[in-house]
Amino acid sequence: MTQAVLGVMGGSGVYDLPGLEDVREEAVQSPWGEPSDALRIGRIGQTKVVFLARHGRGHRLSPTGINYRANIDAMKRAGVTDLVSLSACGSFRSELHPGLFVLVDQFVDRTHGRASSFFGNGCVAHVSLAHPIGPALQNRIAEAAAAEEIAVHRGGTYVCMEGPQFSSLAESTAYKAQGFDVIGMTNMPEAKLAREAEITYATIAMVTDFDCWHPSHDAVDVAAVVAVARANADKAARLVARLARDFSQAREACPVGSDRALDGAIMTAPAQRDPALLAKLDAVAGRVLNG
Repeated sequence: MTQAVLGVMGGSGVYDLPGLEDVREEAVQSPWGEPSDALRIGRIGQTKVVFLARHGRGHRLSPTGINYRANIDAMKRAGVTDLVSLSACGSFRSELHPGLFVLVDQFVDRTHGRASSFFGNGCVAHVSLAHPIGPALQNRIAEAAAAEEIAVHRGGTYVCMEGPQFSSLAESTAYKAQGFDVIGMTNMPEAKLAREAEITYATIAMVTDFDCWHPSHDAVDVAAVVAVARANADKAARLVARLARDFSQAREACPVGSDRALDGAIMTAPAQRDPALLAKLDAVAGRVLNG
């Protein structure tokens, strides 16, 4: 039996996790570089919880400057099995209003210049990202939200832009016309890397604004986003606390196979694998490389 360990990635406005008990901080050394911050490791109820501020405390890292590989590798080394992403986002739909939480189930990656895989020359691997969100984990989040009377919308597509600038009007209008639901700057390549690390992933997209397509919400500004993000942070902490208290103590099999994503994924023949890359993959892919 594998112990379930709940990871929480805090986005804009979420730099700590109130309610975390018996807390210790651990600066994890990753072969992929420096994570965003020290991990805060503790428990809520009987569940072990690992929290990481995605942008670092004080919001010192831009979306492009985040070391996503180091962050996911650090979570894996801490034993995280299920990762909840708390992420501020803009909305392309009038009914997805500021303050609402959206449990997205799909992503479109419009980033560029970010390292998006742990694998590469010397150890090639291909994982499925058809269903990037773990449905059982998302169900647990929805149940926790209902128990706490926090409004959520289930389903939707999150388009991830590079940033750090907000969208142009042309971009915002185009994304809305394509049927995307929300927009953010951080969930890619984070979701891809979590899948490669066999960590089940789910996003709570916290709507802060309508992006600039909305006729009465012409321009997005930081002050307005921060005000809503701070209000969302209190609800997010309450939601995560309820999720953790009711969480399974044993890791549950993922219906879309995120917990076994590397089965059959590595293409490179053993004799052709790069030892230096294999050493860096010890945490992420140790189950299949050392099995």
